[in-house]
Amino acid sequence: METVARAPRSSDPTDPTVRRFISQANAAPRLTRDEEEFLVARWQRHGDEAAKDELVRCHLRYVVSIALKHRRYGLPVADLLSEGSFGLVRALERFDPTLGHRFVTYAAYWIRAYVLGYVLSHWSMVGVGVRSKHFFKLRRERSRIESLVGEGEHARALLAERTGIPEDRLESMLRRLDSRDVSLDAKPFADASLTIGDQLPANELLPDDRLERESDGACARLLVREAMSSLDPRERLVIEHRLLADDDEERTLADLGRELGISRERARQLEARGKEKLRVRIQELSRAGRCAKAAMFAA
Repeated sequence: METVARAPRSSDPTDPTVRRFISQANAAPRLTRDEEEFLVARWQRHGDEAAKDELVRCHLRYVVSIALKHRRYGLPVADLLSEGSFGLVRALERFDPTLGHRFVTYAAYWIRAYVLGYVLSHWSMVGVGVRSKHFFKLRRERSRIESLVGEGEHARALLAERTGIPEDRLESMLRRLDSRDVSLDAKPFADASLTIGDQLPANELLPDDRLERESDGACARLLVREAMSSLDPRERLVIEHRLLADDDEERTLADLGRELGISRERARQLEARGKEKLRVRIQELSRAGRCAKAAMFAA
């Protein structure tokens, strides 16, 4: 679809194309229920491509809203916007107006399912091995230390000491931390009168933040639980004690190798293979709407 094809490809969250996409998405009109139903009927009954494009265009603001709420994981905002756009199109393909749901409500579940599936299959699989709580602690501690001693090697050493994160891992985390946010206080263009945050959609048509967090948590647990069933017993053991363990309970590859009677290198290979299987399976489940279907059934 042409509208979705224009989703930004840049991995830089400050890239003008990302901001332009956000600005254009939020400039589209909000549809009334009657307008929504008319356009859905035109598309489903008559194959009206213009109606389909208008539905997508007028709901991209919700792609922006949901994508930006997941930007804390350090993944490229452009990728989150693209995944959310695909989720929106998928919702349009699957929407059944006879069930009584508004399209915007149905679409929100599909958008979140695609975005969360992308987050789960990329953020946790990149090999950094860090949980989100470390990012919150890291940002807070870095701000405090740099206000006292400024930036530089000394500040980085203090930061590693304060957070307990090894310096080689800290370097990777800082790169992700620095590249992760689109500032909601930024203006999409120099002469814009509204900031990006000002243009985000009102929440009256979407679940509140508490419900969204609960939905995301339930979706993540569902996807990971089902994806874990694709692993063989040895892969599952390694993943459970490496990727899914709390930070203070994470075991070394050498320790797991001894338990399994294999070398550390073989344990590393099992971990890599398990991560790849999880990534692929999570994407398959999210694109099949596993979370969206469960959430709509419970709604």
